[in-house]
Amino acid sequence: MLNTDSVKSTEPEVDAHGRTREVLTRLRSWDGIGLFAVLVVLYVVLAVRAPNFLTSSNQLNILQQAAFFGIVAFTMTLVIVAGEIDISVGSMAALSSALLGVLVAHHGWPMWAACLVVLVSAACVGACAGLLRSWFGVPTFISTLALYLALRGLAMLITDTFPIPVDSDKFFFWGSGKIGGDVPVAAVYLVVIFVIVAVVARKTVFGRTVYAVGGNARSAELSGINVTAVRVSVMAISAVAAAITGFLLSAQLSSGNSTVANGLEFDAIAAAIIGGSSLSGGKGTVVGTLIGVLFVAVLLNGMVLLGVNPYAQQVVRGVVVLLAVLVNVWRSRRTAAT
Repeated sequence: MLNTDSVKSTEPEVDAHGRTREVLTRLRSWDGIGLFAVLVVLYVVLAVRAPNFLTSSNQLNILQQAAFFGIVAFTMTLVIVAGEIDISVGSMAALSSALLGVLVAHHGWPMWAACLVVLVSAACVGACAGLLRSWFGVPTFISTLALYLALRGLAMLITDTFPIPVDSDKFFFWGSGKIGGDVPVAAVYLVVIFVIVAVVARKTVFGRTVYAVGGNARSAELSGINVTAVRVSVMAISAVAAAITGFLLSAQLSSGNSTVANGLEFDAIAAAIIGGSSLSGGKGTVVGTLIGVLFVAVLLNGMVLLGVNPYAQQVVRGVVVLLAVLVNVWRSRRTAAT
């Protein structure tokens, strides 16, 4: 006679083994597992070599610094997945900071109105880059390169390169405030925007159309997707994220400043590419970009703690970007070969 009790007792064990195998299979197929391992190794090395690296205050500082380019990196992922690029985000952040200072300090605008105008202006500029891509075939690399120069110049023009003080304790709290006495407000913004962009990318129709356009724009158009709308939207979203970063940097400095966000575009693009986004479009995840953001932030923090020469730090950042692109090319060729 069959012992049903023994059969029932083995069912949970079989289910547990099945779930374990499924988890391991997903981990092996996840492109970010290698980067995560590198991040762990980097943490171990810095924990041994860099003084005070593992202190809670330094870890929270890493999150705060990561927020200033991570917010842009998340939306940059959408841009890259759509097969485009935006190298004007640093200049957009600087112009947003400068314009906010001018409107509030020189013209007496309320903070909320100044922020709203700056965000709308940023969205319009980003949308124009998307329209140039769709209507005239101008690559976004070229259009945003022009914006990279023009927006930074405009920021310096309206401020005469001088910081414009913004005297507001509430405003200062945006960039340097703490929640619960320890957690940086900027880190909270980082987490919130990560969740929003991740949900949009994976759980919405718009997110799926971004991947479709990046994978094959012609096929996406024939399928009924409005390719122009997608390109305009991702470029506008990227510009708005840059403007938000400009606000945070202004709040940290308590001033509108045309010199902020130098190199922001390179850190954001590097984080997205390191996280697995393909420069050819159609591939990339916000989760992977998050790991890329943490990797870049930890690396920069570690170099400061180790006393690396600032100019040498720039060399390292350049090498990291180059290696990220080479790995990206290698992944694309491996995928094409299989």
